[in-house]
Parts: sequence; C-alpha cells; structure tokens
Amino acid sequence: MQPLLGPGDPPPFRVHNERGEAPLLLLCDHASKAVPKALDGLGLRAKELSRHIGWDIGGFDAALELSSQLDAPLVASGYSRLVIDCNRWPGGEGSIPEISDGTEVPANMGLSQVQIDARAHACFWPYHQEVDRRLDRMTQGGRQVCLLVVHSFTPQMKGFKRPWHVGVLWNDDPRLPKPLLAELRRDGALVVGDNEPYSARASYEYTLTAHARPRALPHCSLEVRQDLIETPDEARTWARKLAPAIRAAVAAALAAAYIPAN
Repeated sequence: MQPLLGPGDPPPFRVHNERGEAPLLLLCDHASKAVPKALDGLGLRAKELSRHIGWDIGGFDAALELSSQLDAPLVASGYSRLVIDCNRWPGGEGSIPEISDGTEVPANMGLSQVQIDARAHACFWPYHQEVDRRLDRMTQGGRQVCLLVVHSFTPQMKGFKRPWHVGVLWNDDPRLPKPLLAELRRDGALVVGDNEPYSARASYEYTLTAHARPRALPHCSLEVRQDLIETPDEARTWARKLAPAIRAAVAAALAAAYIPAN
C-alpha cells in the first residue's frame, strides 16, 4: 500500500500535556481540518473545510484548555473528519462521507477498498493506537482513570435551533455521565442535554465503544455548542467554566461501583 502521507504533511495525532497527572484522558476526535497533500483538499475550497463538516469548530481549543485546567493528557486527531472520521467505524456509516450536510465531497466519491484502507492506515489507526498506548500507561498497576471525548456541535441543524449549551453523551455506564450532568445543571443558566444533540448509543459510535467499554473505564463525550466557542478566547473561557464540573464528576466516577444502567 502506497503511503498517503508525505513530507510536510502533519502527523495523524498530537499528544498534549502528556505528563498530566489527573486520572483522566481527554480525546478530540475532530480536532483538525487538515487534508493530506495527496488528496488536494478533497476537491473542496478552504472555506468549506473550515465549516463544521470539516472539523469540530472550537473543539480542539476547548480540549486544550481543559487539558491545562485539569492537568490531564490530551490526544487530538490530525486530519479532517472528511478524510476519515475518527469516531466512525472504518468503512461504516459516515466514515468517509460522499456528501456532508448537503456538500458533495468530490474526492470521496466511489472510493475503492484500497483507497479506504489507505486513509484508515494513515489517519485513523495511528490516532486510535496512540489512545490505546496512552490508556495502557495510565492504567498500569491497576490505576483507575476516566475517558472523556470533547466534541462541538452546530447551533442549528436541518432548520432546528438547538437549545443546549452543552451535551453529555453516554451509553450504559452512568459513572461519569450522571455526576457530570448533575454538576453542569448546578448552573441554572446552562441548558444541558442528556444524549443531546447526539447519542453515544448510536451504532456508528466508535471511540468510546472501542477504548472505554472493553476496559470498563468510566467514560462519556462532552459536546459544546459551536457558537459559544468559535474563537480560541471563547473556547478557553468555556473550558474554564466547565472544568470544575468535570473535575468533580471524575472524582465521583472513580469512587462509584460499575453497575451498567438498564
């Protein structure tokens, strides 16, 4: 298989605050809008790649500030979700979309299995292999840790104005999401979604399913509305606002017994 990435292309992942001591690993699946040079921008203009279809706007800046505030390591993906989505099963629904929110992606049309595998090999598996390596190190000696994936979402989708400021996405392990929901709702000004605007119970969910569930780690995803974190300063401000709730929820999760919800 010919390598997709060449000299000058960014790496498929980056690790930040790798010496962080918190019992928490942060991830950002859609941290970048980068495209390998060989794919020529996927046939899209830079303006299109900068939209929400290309990455989670503000997600990386918020995750980076959370990493600092919580002293937690962060693993961030290196390429646009339109190259290959790091939170979708490779080859499955939404993994390499031909159309995203009404925008056709020319370079994603009619890919062969060899082309799909090349993208996964270059941009998907290295990121997830690093997540596994990081979790192996953090859980050495039986240490308990939590996993939190940071995403962002559009303020409107298909004509529906989304009222939530933040959302907590989870499946059947309540240890981290339940206390996180409770802590966030202490702020009466916040509209907090429980598996809104998306659900971690969706069949396409990859990251939490692949990494946290097999290890029985407390886990969930945190979604922040994009119009709140459009600029780096706004993202940092919201991260500082959310950090105390996350810190308290992690402490509660690590003290709780693992009893999956019905």
